[in-house]
Amino acid sequence: MSSAHPPTASHGPHRLPRLGRRGGGWVVVQVVLLAAIFLSALTGLAWPDTLEPIAYAVGGILIALGVALLAAGGVGLGSALTPFPTPRGGAELQTGGVYGLVRHPMYGGGILIALGWSAIFATAVGLVLTVLLGLLAELKSRREELLLEQTDPGYVEYRRRTPRRFIPYVW
Repeated sequence: MSSAHPPTASHGPHRLPRLGRRGGGWVVVQVVLLAAIFLSALTGLAWPDTLEPIAYAVGGILIALGVALLAAGGVGLGSALTPFPTPRGGAELQTGGVYGLVRHPMYGGGILIALGWSAIFATAVGLVLTVLLGLLAELKSRREELLLEQTDPGYVEYRRRTPRRFIPYVW
């Protein structure tokens, strides 16, 4: 059985919901997940004394890398920065700086911060929620990329040149 439309890189996102005119529902779910991750520290769990320094070091490094990625992404976007998957009208596609390494560094930064936080506070709940945050970022970014393809003819080539989505050299 053949399809009338060959599959494309953006074929899947056509089925992703808009969740509001500008995609506000995506932002609400993202904020709720982030809040739940930070609140997971209240579960009262702790690392054994021998592992605590390692967890703190790894968690601190992940948070620092996440903050750097988040900040670099925000600075790179400048006035085009928006929490919504719908791009700001008239904004130019950013392909330099951190955007030359990954297409969505701010999502990657948020994931690294959440992962570091969960490592520091030894919370399996936080780790599970961080996985969900990663899944949400994957879906939200696919929705965003569909819109970018429609508004910027250079986006498909940019995506080809920049295969990593969130974390340089990793994901």
